[in-house]
Amino acid sequence: MPSIRAWRFWLPHPLFSLFLALLWLLMVNDVSMANALLGLALGVAIPMVTHGFWAEEARIRRPLPLLRYLLVLLLDILRSNLVVALRILRPARHLKPAFFIYPLALDDDFAITILASTISLTPGTVSLHHDAEANTLLVHALHLENEADAIEEIHRRYERPLQEIFR
Repeated sequence: MPSIRAWRFWLPHPLFSLFLALLWLLMVNDVSMANALLGLALGVAIPMVTHGFWAEEARIRRPLPLLRYLLVLLLDILRSNLVVALRILRPARHLKPAFFIYPLALDDDFAITILASTISLTPGTVSLHHDAEANTLLVHALHLENEADAIEEIHRRYERPLQEIFR
């Protein structure tokens, strides 16, 4: 039976490995045996190679809210895809692209990375820069009606659950 140390070498971040494998399948949009194996290989290789560069071990304090968070994220990605497609396909687009500064309440680097990735994964928004001194994210939105509403929505739907998961 392999020791814990051996498992930690091959899977230093098991949840991240699973996340990468699933992300690969979502990106290629083809669930085949070859893509599943390639996703698993990437999910094992990337964390193993980059493990030395990780500042600290992320600790998920509450796994049930993590499942809720992933479900909300998946639904938001689907909804955002439809909204962006409709906005782009309309004859009169009337898009209002804008940058805004998102003030972070999170202080954990891994949780901030997850939040920035979440913002970028939802179509129509991209996280561009993390200012560690000001503890803010620079975000670009394809269509921004109200900056305060966008900030509140990110806080309510993503940051607050991440605080619950990682604290």
